[in-house]
Amino acid sequence: MNKKSIVISTDPGIDDAVALALALFSEELEVKLICPTFGNVSLAYTKANTEKLLTLYQKNPRVVLGSQTPLVRERIDASEIHGASGMDGYDFPEPQMFAETAQTAVAAMHEVVSQATEQTILVGIGPLTDIALFLHLYPQDLPKIERIVVMGGSLGRGNSGVLSEFNFAADPEAAKMVFDSGVPIQVAPLEVGDQAKIMPATSEKIKGFGEIGEMIYRLFTHYRSGSFSEGLSMYDALAIALIVKPEIFSLVATRVEIETAASLTYGASLIDLENFLGLPANAEVAISVDANQFEEWFIDSLAKTV
Repeated sequence: MNKKSIVISTDPGIDDAVALALALFSEELEVKLICPTFGNVSLAYTKANTEKLLTLYQKNPRVVLGSQTPLVRERIDASEIHGASGMDGYDFPEPQMFAETAQTAVAAMHEVVSQATEQTILVGIGPLTDIALFLHLYPQDLPKIERIVVMGGSLGRGNSGVLSEFNFAADPEAAKMVFDSGVPIQVAPLEVGDQAKIMPATSEKIKGFGEIGEMIYRLFTHYRSGSFSEGLSMYDALAIALIVKPEIFSLVATRVEIETAASLTYGASLIDLENFLGLPANAEVAISVDANQFEEWFIDSLAKTV
């Protein structure tokens, strides 16, 4: 089976840690590059968290540091959800795998995409700053991108502002550049992550998956998106599921516009399901996921880490 080549821009983050495990242990994906960026916590923490995770996972993809600030706005974070370090709750081993710092993530993306024999999938599970810069600086690479798969935006209300979801709100201008790029895009918005809950019984099963399972379980006990007792919302894992398990989603081709005016709705994603804007579709947006099938895939995929 030919594996799909992917590049991941990420800001670990507890749910990023899980998404990375799902991607790195997948039999269907080949992770060509990981680019830690600012987001849930600062770049210093997301760099350290990526290095800790790869050491624990005993995986050694190329890692190149991404941006430490948004394109325009002041940096925000989500440490109230993920803890001060982004991955509170587990005593990781000392890192043995390290990020490259001599090159930018954008230049590394160009190398990977331009030199690949087949098209590459870009996965954005944090702010889209580096993906936006790559698309802007290397337009000659666009035909070599199969699609961009992102977790971000919301169908209705937000979790960062009244109408803004965190990943897009962290760098609205970057998100707008991505959606204006003309590259095929698939989106898993906030509400679909709220459907894809991991219940206590599932967390207990994961705890039995060796050291990695124990780590994920411990992080889950500190994760404040949802409730450990009533179900944790899985967001970033949806981006991986969209690639390897697309049949469990309901997808709609529609227009997505990002609000970049300095207003109360700054960073909001306008997912135009009713075609009010009268503009051509620029993305496929997941509007629902089969929660049972997602949970089954989630468990089966993490069982491969043992």
